[in-house]
Formats: sequence, structure tokens, C-alpha cells
Amino acid sequence: MNKYQKFLENKKLVDIPTGFSIDKKQLNNKLIDFQKDCVIWSLKRGRSALFEDCGLGKTFQQLEWSRLVHEETKKPILILAPLSVARQSKQEGKKFNIEVNICESQDDIINGINITNYEKIHKFDTSKFIGIVLDESSCLKSYSSKYRTLLIQLFCKTPYRLCCTATPSPNDFMELGNHAEFLSIMSRSEMLSMFFINDTGDTGTWRLKKHAIKDFWEWVCSWSVLIQKPSNLGYNDNGFILPPIEFHEHIIKSNVKPKNSLGLLAYEAKTLSERRQAKRDSLPLRTDKAAEIINKSKGQWIVWCNLNVESEQLKLKINDSVEVKGSDTEDHKINSAENFVNGSQKVLISKSTIFGFGMNWQHCHNVMFVGLSDSYEEYYQAIRRCWRFGQENKVDVHIISSESEGAIVKNIKKKEEYAQQMIEGMLSAMSPISSKLIRGAEQTITEYNPEIEMELPEWLK
Repeated sequence: MNKYQKFLENKKLVDIPTGFSIDKKQLNNKLIDFQKDCVIWSLKRGRSALFEDCGLGKTFQQLEWSRLVHEETKKPILILAPLSVARQSKQEGKKFNIEVNICESQDDIINGINITNYEKIHKFDTSKFIGIVLDESSCLKSYSSKYRTLLIQLFCKTPYRLCCTATPSPNDFMELGNHAEFLSIMSRSEMLSMFFINDTGDTGTWRLKKHAIKDFWEWVCSWSVLIQKPSNLGYNDNGFILPPIEFHEHIIKSNVKPKNSLGLLAYEAKTLSERRQAKRDSLPLRTDKAAEIINKSKGQWIVWCNLNVESEQLKLKINDSVEVKGSDTEDHKINSAENFVNGSQKVLISKSTIFGFGMNWQHCHNVMFVGLSDSYEEYYQAIRRCWRFGQENKVDVHIISSESEGAIVKNIKKKEEYAQQMIEGMLSAMSPISSKLIRGAEQTITEYNPEIEMELPEWLK
């Protein structure tokens, strides 16, 4: 490498690794090839993010990462996870002979791998941990999230940091910026000023500068990896082929006519208040339809709703069902989830904000939405509790809505189409780079190949 190439190499914007290297033989043999390489890479990085789709084994990878960091440093690790995921992670750990300690407060900490819920973080002295894992780190996506600033401040000096979540929201670069800031790689504002431009007059809308597109994705790949399936990184997809999924849309004709509706045609709610009213007006008919379908069926169901009044009505009408609300006790939430997993509970009725993230429910292949919000992420995550790698059956998703709620369904479908296009764009940009980095190949950085020797003019000599 000549001096000029070395100069260009040094100018490249990448995050410098702060971790340590291990021999592949130190890894748990139950990890498969792409998981092993991701763990080795993330340990060497020190601070990194694994954006892996549902069912690719993020829990196993983060537990193995935690085990090896603890073995290297002999100091405690903390994993933060959504409600009910802690117990699930402990069970996963038993499969791989990794001890996971569930904690309520700092008094419960052991010098090993500890896990607690995000809501309990105020009970811990975060300076005592050598490593932190954010399970379902999408909680960082919102700039105004109550956890975002708190987590960044609490763990800004923690040497080892790992973020694990499904593929990030593709139309929200802020989520990448928030992850980078949590990992102390670059602040969100620095990322925006360096790679983005706002030319719309809307302070919340940013687009990548054309000349910075390649540099941006190379920078993202220096601290994160994005995978929807192993072949994105050049591995074999054996065992990671999703089963078929079928959507059944049930449109309820309501006799309720909104006050501002004119004529005989069905009125479609447009504004937020109109949509809320439309949901309430169609509530009896939607819950009746849900009960009719489920009570005639066999097998387990997860039923998603948006309003407490929806879950209350569904509980009354659906046989062998349990309702889980936000106001319920933690024990009720956890026990209901465990009964659903072990098969003693046929139907679980809840909101995606409670159980929509992190749960492994491949045992169930019947999903029903009796209420939809405009959040595509909540919709996507709720489906992926069941439709994920490891699911052995075709997944049936039923969506029940009234004619007047048509705008909500159209909006979700539009967002779904756009999101998939954006994810494919992200994979196209990141996969070739990540594949080389994760699999250990050396990346060629510079495209400038001079063929003519430069001669200095006499007056410069």
C-alpha cells in the first residue's frame, strides 16, 4: 500500500474496535456458523448492534456475547429486556448451559449475567456493570422516548455495549442515529449534519446527501449488521425459510352512520378522531365476528386489540381466553404469557404494546387483529411473534375492521409496501460490506487507482 492509499485509508470514517478477539473454539457449539461469526465480530467491536430479523437467534447470540465478556473481564453483565422476555431468556439460557440471573434490583446482582426489565432500571447502579445488552433496543428509536436519553446517560461509560433488535424501521434514519449515540459512536445531531440534508421545510424530514450515500452505509456497517436471512451475509439459509403466511380480511358492514356522513355510500373515517369513533361504533360487530371465528376453531390464538373496551368484550365472548391489560399486575402478565406458551391457555387477548416485542410464540400460528393502529412497526412486530424462523405451520392472520375504518387498513398496507422496498435498499447497500467484515474478509476501500506517475513542476521542487 503506497503512502497516498494509506492516507485515504486513514481518512475513512469508521468506528474503531474497542473489544477483544477470541478463538472460534471458545464459542458454544450449538451456535451455527453465521451466529458464531456475528458473536466474534461483535466482541471484537466492543460496542455494536445486531439488527436481525425475528427468529435468527438474537437471544442466544446476546447470551453468548455476555458469557464471553464476563469470562474476559470477570465482572457482571446486565441485560435489559421487555416484560416477560426476562423469563424467556432464562429458559433459553438453560438450553445452552448459560446461567441467567433475573433481578429486581441491585441487591439481586451476581457476578455473571443478570437480566431485568427496562421499567426497573432506576433500581440499579449502572456503574457496576462492565457490559450492557439492550434486548429489543428499538426502544431507542423515538427521539422523545423516556428511555432514550436515560439509557444513553446511564451507560455512556460502560466499556461493552450490544444492541439487539429486529431490522430497524427503514424509513426512520433517526433509529440508526439513536443506536449510534447509545454506542458512543456518533451523536444523532452529528450524523444528521454529516450525512443528511433537510430541504423540505419540515424539521423532521431528512434525506441522505447523494455524495454521502456510500460513506453513510460503510459507516453504519462499521458498527452494525443487518440480516433478514443468513444468505444476506453469504451463508446457507437451511433451517431459515419462513413458512407460508395467509391474510384474511373481514370487512364489517356497520349500520351506524357517522354524524358528518352524507349520502348512502359507506363513510370512510379520515382524521384521528373520526377513526377512533369508527372503532367504537363498530366494536360490537367486530368482537362478535372475532368470537364467531375463534370459538369454531381448534388450536391457539393470539388476539391483538387497541382499546381496553375491545379486550373486555373479547374476553366475554371468546371461550377459554385470558385478557391482559396494561393496568394488570406483572405476575398476571407473566403467568398469562407462560400459560399461553405451555398450551394450557387457548386464547391470549392483549395489545402489541404489551406483548408485541421479543416474545417467541412459534407454537401458535393463528393471529387476529380486532383493532389496528396506524403504526406499521406494531403491526409487523405483532405478526412476527408467530411468523418467525422456527414456525412449522402456515400462519393465518385475520384482520377485522369496519367499512369506515378502511383508511387505517390502507395506510398500514401502504407503509408495509414502502417498508419492504426500503429494507431491500438497506440490504443492498449493507450486505456486501457486512458479509466481508463478518466473515473475516478484508474490505477494499479505495477505488482510486492512479496509472500515471505524477511529476512535480520545477518551481515546487
